[in-house]
Amino acid sequence: MKIITVCGMGMGTSLILKMTIESVLKKEGLSAEVVHSDLGSAKAQNADLFAISVDMVNAFGESGKNYVAVQSVFDENGVRETVLPVVKKFLEENEK
Repeated sequence: MKIITVCGMGMGTSLILKMTIESVLKKEGLSAEVVHSDLGSAKAQNADLFAISVDMVNAFGESGKNYVAVQSVFDENGVRETVLPVVKKFLEENEK
């Protein structure tokens, strides 16, 4: 599974979110390729899931990409609640 985390410049928020997602996945015994990107580049890339902060919904939402919006990129519990169910569902569906 490939996850791209997205923020405006691709350097700060998306990098922190990438590390938070990787930490949550590791604690759950799951793995995925997680990379961070800026908004413009992300719209042209393919991934199984895009993870964005809620302030990026208007800018990214119209891209038609499969995404989840995270309230706080530092909050592992919030990431666990929003990202983890989507990751688990994807892995279950593609395990067959």
